Amino acid sequence: MYHIFQIYRKSFKALGLKKKILIAVVFGCLVIILSFSNNFNNQILNDTTKDIEESERPVDKLIGGLLTADFDESSCLSRYHKHFLYRKPSPYKPSEYLVSKLRSYEMLHKRCGPDTKAYKEATEKLSRDEYYASEANGECRYIVWVAGYGLGNRLLTLASVFLYALLTERIILVDNRKDVSDLLCEPFPGTSWLLPLDFPMLNYTYAWGYNKEYPRCYGTMEENHSINSTSIPPHLYMHNLHDSRDSDKLFICQKDQSLIDKVPWLIVQANVYFVPSLWFNPNFQTELVKLFPQKDTVFHHLARYLFHPTNQVWDMVTKYYDAHLSKADERLGIQIRVFGKPSGFFQHVMDQVVACTQREKLLPEFATQEELKVNISKTPKLKAVLVASLYPEYSGNLTNMFSKRPSSTGEIVEVYQPSGERVQQTDKKIHDQKALAEMYLLSLTDNIVTSARSTFGYVSYSLGGLKPWLLYQPTNFTTPNPPCVRSKSMEPCYLTPPSHGCEADSGKNSGKILPFVRHCEDIMYGGLKLYDEF
Repeated sequence: MYHIFQIYRKSFKALGLKKKILIAVVFGCLVIILSFSNNFNNQILNDTTKDIEESERPVDKLIGGLLTADFDESSCLSRYHKHFLYRKPSPYKPSEYLVSKLRSYEMLHKRCGPDTKAYKEATEKLSRDEYYASEANGECRYIVWVAGYGLGNRLLTLASVFLYALLTERIILVDNRKDVSDLLCEPFPGTSWLLPLDFPMLNYTYAWGYNKEYPRCYGTMEENHSINSTSIPPHLYMHNLHDSRDSDKLFICQKDQSLIDKVPWLIVQANVYFVPSLWFNPNFQTELVKLFPQKDTVFHHLARYLFHPTNQVWDMVTKYYDAHLSKADERLGIQIRVFGKPSGFFQHVMDQVVACTQREKLLPEFATQEELKVNISKTPKLKAVLVASLYPEYSGNLTNMFSKRPSSTGEIVEVYQPSGERVQQTDKKIHDQKALAEMYLLSLTDNIVTSARSTFGYVSYSLGGLKPWLLYQPTNFTTPNPPCVRSKSMEPCYLTPPSHGCEADSGKNSGKILPFVRHCEDIMYGGLKLYDEF
């Protein structure tokens, strides 16, 4: 081998200068090509290994038993597909007690739901509108959810009312005069949660009939001392809106429940997530601790159980995700809600979004000349930014910023906004379907930034099991400093809670009664929120 090397060396010396240079160049190119080929093959091998690992990962379509297998998959594609198609499985597992409780509830709903003998008898009694003292109600008692306000409010209140139904063994029935069936599949097998349109109490609309002045409004009757355990009405109206009084909000207390529990029909109108206040009732709290050992997972679990977009909505989600988000190495969701009038695009809000996302390293800053030189040798990562807002100018500004100037990290930032309709159009079918699709798209991101007090944002991050960065609400058209705060909980905020607690805690600030029920980060000295960290 040594002699062969000596012969090659003497032959190379005998060559002319041009031939030597040519050979050196060719040799150098071969080294680069071989190196690139090796890196490329390693990348393919890594990607292939990753794909194989993901394909071999067991698919848990039932989410740890949260869902039942008693549905036809094709009738509602999102039910069994949405939890594993686009993201890693949620690290938050439902408790065995919650799973058992849901299966028991499904059986009860099947025995008492629409088109059953029990439902027919219960509505006949309701129509007679007779007070009674001790007549047995049987096992079928009902709570009717009346639709009102925007989609985010509706989903939050639906989850709240369902949890109350679960705790009190009532049947939830959903007012379908709006567009619930155009948005969501049926959640319970072999029955329906939709309130039949011939229900005798539907001649009252939420805007005109059901309010604090309604004759059977519980809060008003309680204040007037016009209700007691010796004379039970066939129904009560529970008013839990932003203008509710403490007498309305504290229907969850033990002394109130001892009476309300005897009423066969409850009609609820709400626009707030009142789950945190349920923990003020000691009896409820005992159950809730077993249902949700990790306290900030309540909406995350209930939403994944209850809310399954219809095939039409799910088609919007999958097509948009596949077209714009699927190839990204990382996805960031930004939801922007501008409260007050005038609303629209404001530079101070745009500055706040940029300040928050760059300060928190969610979006890269812009590159200096030195950073440009360093990043040339790196393979750039793709970051997809999904913006949800009524105003397209916000995503347009982000697009312009990152298309004109390279990032300090070398990342390629692409910005997308599915819609920008400028005006909220609640109860218009296609508008609400787009809104629901965008909530689900936001829930599929890796990190999320949302506006303070936005129920749209609350649904999106909690559905995805994400702890968001919350944009503080600006005042005087000025960018807040700091611009945002990282939440320690993925639970929604109860925006207008009672000022105090139940019975023994009636003199205490409602945010200081329980260590895990505290004020919300995005409302100064207000709101209530469940925390697992305390």
